[in-house]
Amino acid sequence: MNNEKKHGVCPVERAGALDFSFRKLLQNPKKILRPFVREGMTVLDLGCGPGFFTKEMARLVGETGRVVAADLQEGMLAMVRNKMKNSGLAGRVRYHLCQSAATGLAEKFDFILAFYMFHEVPDQEAFLREIRSLLKPGGMVLIAEPKWHVSEGEFQKSIDRMEQSGFVVQKSPGIFLSRKVCIKMS
Repeated sequence: MNNEKKHGVCPVERAGALDFSFRKLLQNPKKILRPFVREGMTVLDLGCGPGFFTKEMARLVGETGRVVAADLQEGMLAMVRNKMKNSGLAGRVRYHLCQSAATGLAEKFDFILAFYMFHEVPDQEAFLREIRSLLKPGGMVLIAEPKWHVSEGEFQKSIDRMEQSGFVVQKSPGIFLSRKVCIKMS
């Protein structure tokens, strides 16, 4: 099976394309996250980029919950820190710089969001094994991919890998311009 990375990681210099006000009309973070994230949860915004979803996650987990914003690039994490600085929600968010071949995280999560980043992972099988190890029992993962980067066939191969890795596909929400899947451990 060829797991060769076909798409590079979005550079910090182009992060503005991921975080603009009009996008909230097309991909409303509250609407997307509300079915999955509740007060008191521990959630992971994996490949958080400039934090388009991080702030809403912090609102939804409430005072007793926690968000880990994780990315490969320190510049992206700096953007999230800056966004959270005066929000009143900064205490709910921890920032984590991932390693190139693994997240480097050991804690367990109730929910993991991997939005527009799965196609950037060179070894999806290893990534899925790590995701399994990070999920609490009953935990859920939402993976969304951009239709303009990931073909229907590529996405189906990714779903097949998820099922081969022991995940069960769940009902997915509609997300504009995206291929998406919700998975949980079998």
